[in-house]
Amino acid sequence: MTAADDRFAIIAALDRYAECLDRREWDGLGDVFCDDLEADYQLWQAESIPDLCERIRSMLGGCGPTQHLLGNYRIELDGDRAASRCYARVMHFAADGSDRSFEVWMEYADAWRRTPAGWRSHSRRATVSMQRGDPSVLGPEQ
Repeated sequence: MTAADDRFAIIAALDRYAECLDRREWDGLGDVFCDDLEADYQLWQAESIPDLCERIRSMLGGCGPTQHLLGNYRIELDGDRAASRCYARVMHFAADGSDRSFEVWMEYADAWRRTPAGWRSHSRRATVSMQRGDPSVLGPEQ
């Protein structure tokens, strides 16, 4: 496998994350993260894929459609380890079909390891830089 192949595989895993959230395919997060995941999303942390799923479901379960757009991928490879950073712009729409929305700009920083199943993140830090709109579209827990 070449460095370009590794880079594209990590980008594909990051894109899979966005797809899983927008489609509410929680089981697919195992295609992105290691079982021993450590995640820090500023307001909450997760120490496993089930924990991460529960946290994300508690936010997205109360809202309508979402769109997670990722870009500006920066990836550093080091053998069977890698580090990545990418920007995310996320739109959340109200479940009631109204015009209410909540938009977040953030950056994901991940530490990756190559596994027999492919590249998986074992550490994630999400840093929010801006937000706009009505966070209540995420549901009553927010």
